[in-house]
Amino acid sequence: MTIEREMRFGVGDAGEVSAILLRPPDARCLLVLAHGAGARMTHSFMNEIAEELAGAGVATLRFNFPYMEQGRKVPDRGPVPTAAVFAAVRTAAAAAPELPLFAGGKSYGGRMSSQASAETSLPKVRGLVFFGFPLHPPDQPSTKRAEHLARVKLPMLFLQGTRDKLADLSLLRPICAKLGSRATLHIIETGDHSFHVLKSSGKTNADVMRELARTVAEWTQKIIRQESE
Repeated sequence: MTIEREMRFGVGDAGEVSAILLRPPDARCLLVLAHGAGARMTHSFMNEIAEELAGAGVATLRFNFPYMEQGRKVPDRGPVPTAAVFAAVRTAAAAAPELPLFAGGKSYGGRMSSQASAETSLPKVRGLVFFGFPLHPPDQPSTKRAEHLARVKLPMLFLQGTRDKLADLSLLRPICAKLGSRATLHIIETGDHSFHVLKSSGKTNADVMRELARTVAEWTQKIIRQESE
C-alpha cells in the first residue's frame, strides 16, 4: 500500500513549508521533487508525476518553496531557494534513511536543486533529475543558466521536450556533451515545457508521464548499481 504522509520542515529564517512524502511499498529510492516557479507542490503535473513514479518504485518528497508557501508569486532571491532544497534533502534523508536519495524537480525546482549542488554537496544525494531544465527564458536562447552545472559533481538526468521554449536543444545538447558521463539526456519528441505532446507523436500525455517515470526509475537504479560495483 502506497503511504502518503503530510509533513512540515523549517527553512531557516524563511519559516516552515509544507511537504508530502509519497512512498510505495516497493520503493527502491527516494526523489526530492521541487516544483516549478509558478506552481505549488500540488500542481497537476507534480501530482501526476509523483503517482507515476510511485508506480515505478520511486518514492517522492514534494515541498513548497517559502514564497509559494506564503502565497507570493515571485520566487525568493539569494540563498532562500537553495536553503529550501538543502532542508528538503535533510528531511527526506531522515524520513527514509534506508532509501538511496536523489533530488531535482520541475523546471525552476530542478535548477534550484542543481544550484544547491553546485554550491556544496547535497548530503547523501546520488544524482539530480531535471523535468524540463529551464535553460533560458521563453524564446530567448542563452546558456547562462547552465554555467553552474560544470560545478555539479553528481550524475544528472535531463528530461526534455523538443518543443520546449525554455530549452533550445541545439544549445542543451552541447552542454550535456561537455558534462560528459555525468549527463544523460532523454528526449520527448514533440513535448513542450509541460511535456504535452502533439497527436502526431503517436503518444498520449499519459503515455509520456509513464515514460518519464520509467526513465527516472531505470536511471536511478543504474546509478545505484554503479556505486555498488
